[in-house]
This record gives sequence, C-alpha cells and structure tokens, in this order.
Amino acid sequence: MKNFLIIAGLLIALATPICASDIEGSIRIERKLTPRIVTAPAGAYQRGQGSDLGLDLQQDPLSFERSHVVVYLESKDLQSSPATATIEQRDRRFTPDLVVIPAGSKVSLPNRDVIFHNVFSLSKAKIFDLGNYPKDQTRSVVFPRPGIVFVNCRLHSNMTATIVVAPNGYATRANEAGKFTFSNLAAGTYTVVAWHKSAGFFKKVVTVDGNGNAAVEFFIPLPKVAMDADRQEK
Repeated sequence: MKNFLIIAGLLIALATPICASDIEGSIRIERKLTPRIVTAPAGAYQRGQGSDLGLDLQQDPLSFERSHVVVYLESKDLQSSPATATIEQRDRRFTPDLVVIPAGSKVSLPNRDVIFHNVFSLSKAKIFDLGNYPKDQTRSVVFPRPGIVFVNCRLHSNMTATIVVAPNGYATRANEAGKFTFSNLAAGTYTVVAWHKSAGFFKKVVTVDGNGNAAVEFFIPLPKVAMDADRQEK
C-alpha cells in the first residue's frame, strides 16, 4: 500500500504542469545618447587600393538608441549553451556593431573589405589582438567569462563594436520599439540588468509567481528628478 501511494504521488507530480511565466520589458529613452563618430577622410591614412566608408542608415535616433540596449538576467545558475555570432568588417565598419552572447560562445570576425584590418580589444573581460589580415580571411575568438568587450581596429580608428558576454542564455537586445521578453521562467525572483554603452548599467528586481507574466520598465538614462534625488542622498 505504501509503495502504491508513493507511485501514485509521483504520477500526479509528473502529470502536473510546471508553471512558467514570462518577463515582458520595455525601454524608455527620450533623447539621443550615442555621440557622433568623426572619421578622417580615407586619403588621410590610406595608401593603395581603398575601401569606401559605409554610410549611416536612415534610422530614427531614438529607435537606434533603444535597439542598442542589452538586457539580461543576472544569474549564473540559469540555462546557458554556447552560441556562435559573426561581426563582419565591411566598408570600414563592424557589422553589426553590437552582439550579445552567453559566456563560452565564439565570435567570428571575417574581413569583407579589400583592405587589411587589425581587430583587437583591451577590455578586462577579454584581451586579444588578431593581427593584420586581408579580404575574405577570418579570425575567431572565444569569450569564456561574462563582461563587456569593446572591439576596435588598429588601422581604422572609427571602427568600433561591442560584444556583451552575458552570464547565461537569458540575454537579448531590445527591439527598435524598446521591447524585450524572457520566456518560460520558473517562479522566483530575478535581477534584470539593462546596459547601454553611453548610459551604463541599470538593474531592477522582478518577481515571477507562475500565475502570469511580470512587467519591467527601464528609463535610460534616469529622469533628471531621480538623478538629483540620488545625488542628494549621497
């Protein structure tokens, strides 16, 4: 009888669906944050065959800023699998200029220009120098630990990109409307981190109870009233 009750309890537990909910978030940005990059004419440093500088896409400035916010959950215990990403060097630019990966992932950096590039980073999360390499060659880098990695080219100072290495697979970029979602989360309390290159880190604690989706909103940067109050407290 005892064994029967144990088996029956296990069957009931297996048949009971595990409640999972989403965190649905939004990013509010009301002014341009990213400074303009001034690029010297190609003739100022170029010799031999050249590569035209890519033009900025016509995009709403605030849509650009919102889509350059990275959001992730701050926990090393959440599910994570290494991924692969690609940042091309094309028209003397890195494309895309921002990627998000979980720790342990690999990023390939192919050169699509007819000129040489030298990709490097001095960031604490990952220091590397890939040396000079020509068109249609590629180099790859593995990023074993979380952090922000700023990527540059030694030969072209205008070329900048950022790799955000998150502690787990719950990491993404907000879309142009500033929306993001983390799905299928078990009930619990989570710290949501938002990061923007010009504004820095922002954190909020969100509780998921399994009975519905949780919502979170980030105002980047903080409203002036909140910033003034924060200064007064210090």
